[in-house]
Amino acid sequence: MTIAAISGADSQHLFATPAIASDRRADGSIILKSTTPLGASARCIGDWLEDWARQAPDRVFLADRAGADAPWSTVTYKDALKQVRSAAAWILAQGLSAERPLVILSDNSVEHALFALAAQHVGVPSAAISPAYSLMSRDFDKLKSMITLLGPGAIYVSSAKPFAAALAAIAPLHSASIVSGDAGDSHAIPFRTIAATPETSDVAKAFSAITPDTIAKFLFTSGSTGTPKAVINTQRMLTSSQQAKAQTWTFLEDSGEDLVILDWLPWSHTFGANHNFNLVLRNGGTLYVDGGKPAPGLFATSLANLRSVMPTVYFNVPRGFDMLIAALRSDEELRKKFFSEVKFAFYAGAALPQNLWDALEGLSIETVGRALPMVSAWGSTETSPLATDCHFQAKRSGNIGVPIPGTELKLVPSGDKLEVRVRGPNVTPGYWKAPELTAQAFDSEGFYLIGDAVTFADPAHPELGLFFDGRVAEDFKLNSGTWVSVGTLRVAGIAALAPLAQDIVVTGHGGDEVRFLVFPNIAACRAYAGLSDHADVKDVIGHDKVRGAIAQGLAKLKAQSGHSSGHATRALLLAEIASVDGGEITDKGYINQRAVLTRRASAVTTLDDDTSAEWIGCAG
Repeated sequence: MTIAAISGADSQHLFATPAIASDRRADGSIILKSTTPLGASARCIGDWLEDWARQAPDRVFLADRAGADAPWSTVTYKDALKQVRSAAAWILAQGLSAERPLVILSDNSVEHALFALAAQHVGVPSAAISPAYSLMSRDFDKLKSMITLLGPGAIYVSSAKPFAAALAAIAPLHSASIVSGDAGDSHAIPFRTIAATPETSDVAKAFSAITPDTIAKFLFTSGSTGTPKAVINTQRMLTSSQQAKAQTWTFLEDSGEDLVILDWLPWSHTFGANHNFNLVLRNGGTLYVDGGKPAPGLFATSLANLRSVMPTVYFNVPRGFDMLIAALRSDEELRKKFFSEVKFAFYAGAALPQNLWDALEGLSIETVGRALPMVSAWGSTETSPLATDCHFQAKRSGNIGVPIPGTELKLVPSGDKLEVRVRGPNVTPGYWKAPELTAQAFDSEGFYLIGDAVTFADPAHPELGLFFDGRVAEDFKLNSGTWVSVGTLRVAGIAALAPLAQDIVVTGHGGDEVRFLVFPNIAACRAYAGLSDHADVKDVIGHDKVRGAIAQGLAKLKAQSGHSSGHATRALLLAEIASVDGGEITDKGYINQRAVLTRRASAVTTLDDDTSAEWIGCAG
């Protein structure tokens, strides 16, 4: 066994020094864990709300606003607890339970948060379902399967009108009360009425009966390979995860009301809900709900909100950082404020292409004379989500850090990779009403089979962290017998084709060469080609300047790689955006490789057709 620690002068005031034990077994597997014991966790997340309502009753807990020019609507910890207890009384009176949970179909909002907290306060699970399944889907098949599985007792929407088609589609599948944030919806119960329900003694009784094993929420997997699974999230999972976070991000214990988060990440996913929202609640911070997101037409709202509220920590996904960098370059005032006030940036969910890391670091040094610390973490819905945390300044992008206190990783040789498995109090007990799927998700020692691979930054120094090494099931071999690391190549490809590629799907299974299906960044392509903002997509991706730049990008990637598995010889620009119904994309913008390859088999055929003029070959 080896035990090691690491320190860093730039991050000592923010983070704990990693100390990691590494135990190599006779079968070749490696057990990694922190030598720091996990401290005592709260009984339930409701204890945090109760505590802060006593300690800082007038501190703003939550805020949102109707638009970029509207004033912020705020709720203090004291007011939040009052409304939570009142709504909880209504929830109990309606007979909601784990078998009849609260379902929320809408985007993040103060009312969304209060209703979910009210259910959890009295031992009733909440289930936030991505609005994409209601607002972007055409057949509502996945939404129907979720409602059938859960059998909700109440369903919340921000307003009935935009959800009318979805509500009609699922109406035969449940007997739930429909609750709306719009008091003018005549066929729904106004949330403001529910939040004014007189509190009863049953609320305190139900709250005191909650245990760490009580189900707090159901979060759904993406369902990219079938029907979405409902992941059980217990109170223990949520509180132990935040306890570990507080032990790695040591500044949290000292920040108090200085912890301010401005966040768009959806609460239907574990990153936004369990990591970011609970970070604020556990540490008595303030959460401003960002009504924008990193998408054309919506990021302007995020920027307006950022000009209004500068967060302590900036959270985003790689696409968000790509759009942020462009905005910072063009706005000196925002750039100075951002790099002066944000303690550090956090990316997760997908690896940050190195070109974005370099750009953000360069802008920071140019603006304030120092590099903005950039960190990440790794996990899944099943690990609530924190399993590793990069609580130190890594040398380059992609370092997912080390195991958090209380969590063990088992690294198992799988071909030329190390498959990683997870065990700890943060790991789900299983999937709701799916015992067979639950049994298949764990090995004989109780480690969760997450399906990812990792590699050491330095095998001799585990404290230097791990790098995500792709999904085990996504990697494939070429005819030469060479393995293609899809996750690594995807990130390298996006960087090489920047800024014209928004995302890449890697193909070439069983062939002689790797090829790319490219989801283009249409706005960047239009600008590069000198076309108007309204130019047709097909004209954009067929433009000679765009095709030439893609060819040069492929050549650049080839020059960087010394082997056939490290670059693509052809690329095909896709005119059709990723499909929600087809499971190709989540509302955070993550592309599912397998789903795209299955749904777009004809595009793969085009890539393989030597006579086709649609694909773009590597220059030179």
